Amino acid sequence: MKTIRLLAFLLLALPMMSACGAQGEEAKEIELVYVVWDSEIASNHVVKIALEQAGYDVTLTSVEQGIMWSSVADGSADAHVAGWLPEDMKVHYEQHKDDIIDLGANLEGAQTGLAVPTYMEIDSIEELSADVVSTITGIDAGAGVMMTTEEALREYGIDDVTLSASSDAIMTAELGNRYAAQEPIVITAWQPHWKFNSYDLKFLEDSKGIYEANGEIRTIVRAGLDEEKPEAYRILDQFYWTADDMNEVMLYMAKDGMEPEEAAETWVNANQDKVDEWLKGV
Repeated sequence: MKTIRLLAFLLLALPMMSACGAQGEEAKEIELVYVVWDSEIASNHVVKIALEQAGYDVTLTSVEQGIMWSSVADGSADAHVAGWLPEDMKVHYEQHKDDIIDLGANLEGAQTGLAVPTYMEIDSIEELSADVVSTITGIDAGAGVMMTTEEALREYGIDDVTLSASSDAIMTAELGNRYAAQEPIVITAWQPHWKFNSYDLKFLEDSKGIYEANGEIRTIVRAGLDEEKPEAYRILDQFYWTADDMNEVMLYMAKDGMEPEEAAETWVNANQDKVDEWLKGV
């Protein structure tokens, strides 16, 4: 009889134990969203490894910029580490600031603007006209630097040059082709980005101060993450690196042909001491 009662108890308890185990596993899952720029591919794959070292199952999901912000705000994603602020993504930040947690800068000294090869004689946005180029080569249409460029064209009264949307990869490929032929090109640009390490480029002077001159990239998380996944929250809060760090990972991808996972792993292997700082207290 005791054996029968024990078996009955185990049959009842096993589903409950399985449920508890599933909840435990769920607490160790986290989703980061990002835009498909080389800078954000680099940062997200590095952060992924740090979170994995703490036992997390990490999902990286590439989205458009607006969705990156809205998905964290509505809780459908846990975090992003790609908040180019205070100017570049200010529209999305203002829209969602009451529904997100801003953990502050994970990288400082970020810059956006229009850039050209140094072999071009133009030095400022005021000099830009159809006599220089007819089209500015941009990235995805929803990006902050694209919206800022549209504003810049209006503010500087440049009506004979158009802004062409593409992607980070297409823009850098076009830059490479034009650069090799020493042909004129104007691109939407941001730093850190590996292209500044691979080509001699210069930002056009922005006398009206429309672009971000000395910004930062911030870590943004959803409300409640600190209570539900405190270790992940702590790692994300402590994540901080430099423009040189980010450029190193990007160059592994762009110049050495590494996949993002390999590039991130190579950087982490050489910089485990920095990652350990992000993992402190976990």
